[in-house]
Amino acid sequence: MTAPARPVTFLHLTDLHLCVPALADSTLNGDTLASFDAVLARIAQLDPAPDFLLITGDLTHRGDADSYRLLANRLGRVAMPQMLALGNHDRRGPFGTVIRGEAGEAPYAHEAVIAGVHVIVLDTLVPGRIAGALDAAQFAFLDRVIAARPGLPRILGLHHPPVIEGETAPVWRHLNPDDSARLARALEGQGVAGIFCGHIHVPRVSLWHGMPVVVGNGLHDGHDPLERQAMRITDARGFGLCTLRPAGLTVEFVSLPHAGREVHRLSAEEVAALR
Repeated sequence: MTAPARPVTFLHLTDLHLCVPALADSTLNGDTLASFDAVLARIAQLDPAPDFLLITGDLTHRGDADSYRLLANRLGRVAMPQMLALGNHDRRGPFGTVIRGEAGEAPYAHEAVIAGVHVIVLDTLVPGRIAGALDAAQFAFLDRVIAARPGLPRILGLHHPPVIEGETAPVWRHLNPDDSARLARALEGQGVAGIFCGHIHVPRVSLWHGMPVVVGNGLHDGHDPLERQAMRITDARGFGLCTLRPAGLTVEFVSLPHAGREVHRLSAEEVAALR
């Protein structure tokens, strides 16, 4: 793998759950638009500016066109390349029409070389499900773009993290095991400096087949990892400030002001019913 010629800095945001205020959605666990605006204000103060912005899904809460228009308005204020993934709360049709200017329901996989780093984004959305998956077309896309850009350091973005073998996590929290195993094979020896995900609302880092899997907290809420049966949901929110150097990857988790208070709770039975 060729290391970047200089340190490359980027931002990792996830789980924005944007929702137009007019919907007054009672299932939101906070003011996600205010959280996003606060992050954008902090981003605008960074000097030098980061090289790119990676957002790994649940861009909106309902997947409606008006909320994607709100997202487009806010991202129009960000003067850096933006790489977006879709999450289980998103909908491909409205996203494609508003953000991409293209109608359709095909998974949105894309890639770019930014500051000498190959950034690849895959789409793990399964309509009607909380859990994630990757189809054969996306694996073919992944193989093709890796082969076309040999020797570059790579960053992969997707909403659902892969299964960590040996972890007894519920099925809704990750990619299915078969897709996780296939993804590991596709990425082996391909210079992947980091895999960036969201979905579980817990900031964490795992070393998976020699590759760091970085999960961001997100801007909606936080899930208390010490609650093993029920799901304790708090007002924790944050994002990642990431630097890829020739020697490796650093991720600094930036927390937004919060009180650590519980905003919602799911019982063990409700958690077990999630799919």
